[in-house]
Amino acid sequence: MPKYYCKYCGASASSVSSLTAGSCSRNPVKGGKHVLYEGSEKSQYVCKYCGIKASTISTLTAGTCYRHPNKGGRHEPML
Repeated sequence: MPKYYCKYCGASASSVSSLTAGSCSRNPVKGGKHVLYEGSEKSQYVCKYCGIKASTISTLTAGTCYRHPNKGGRHEPML
């Protein structure tokens, strides 16, 4: 059964509709929902702005990225 992940927090769900129905605390839009990560599952995820690596989307997006276009924004996974 495939898993779908949120690109902002790494939450997973068994369907896109159930994933995107939930609120995401790391979505930069206040009160925003989970947003689908459209890349494939990987053993390591890389931030598209600074290149830092982490083993999960959740771990990657937990930190702020000094190269993010919105100062103080979080790391975002590359596709």
